Amino acid sequence: MKIALIGATGHVGQYFLEEALRRGHAVSALLREPSKLAGRDGVTPLQADVYDPAQVARAVAGHDLVISAFNAGWGEPQIRARHAAGSRAILDGVKASGVKRLLVLGGAGSLEIAPGQRLVDSPDFPAQWKEGALGAADALDQLRGEKELDWVLLSPAMLLEGETRSARFRIGGDQVLFDAAGESRISLPDLAVAMLDEAEKPAHHRQRFTVAY
Repeated sequence: MKIALIGATGHVGQYFLEEALRRGHAVSALLREPSKLAGRDGVTPLQADVYDPAQVARAVAGHDLVISAFNAGWGEPQIRARHAAGSRAILDGVKASGVKRLLVLGGAGSLEIAPGQRLVDSPDFPAQWKEGALGAADALDQLRGEKELDWVLLSPAMLLEGETRSARFRIGGDQVLFDAAGESRISLPDLAVAMLDEAEKPAHHRQRFTVAY
C-alpha cells in the first residue's frame, strides 16, 4: 500500500514507520523538517505543517490511507488545545484530500475503567499527563462526530514498555484491558503491529479499539 504517515519520527510513530517498511509498504512521511528522513529507503519525506488542513490535504492526496501518530508534544504548555487543533486540522485535511481511510493513534486516558468512567477522570491519574490525555480524548470526540471518513482510533494499553515484537495480544473496545496480574501493558513494536494489521485488514470502522497483553 501507499501510506501517508504523520508523526513518523515521534516516540510511537517511528515504530509505525518501521513496521510499515517491514511489510513492504511505501511510506510518505509528513514532516516539518523532511531532512530527518532524507535518504531512507522506502520513505518519501514530505514537508507539511499538520496544523494546516490545506497542507495536509496536498501531502496525503493519492495515498491508500493515512496513519496519524500526531502528538502536540508533552512539553507544550497548551497541550490540550494544541492537540485538539492539530487533530482537527488533520481530520479536515484528510477529508479534503479524497483519501477515505484514516487511522489514528489515541491515548489510554479515554478508555473506560468502569461503565461511563474514563481513566483520565480517575483521581489517581497522574497530573503531569492529564492535559495531554484530555487533548487525545477531545480528538476521539471529534472523530466520533465524523460520518464521512472511514476512521478508526487505536488506544494503547496503559503502559507502553519493552521492545518485544510478539505479534500476540488481545484486542478490546472502549474498556482498559487488564491481564491476570491486574496490569495493562503493550510494547511499542506490538502496538505498531496492531496498527498495521488494521491498515492491511480493516476490522474496525468509525470506532475505537484497544490492544494489550
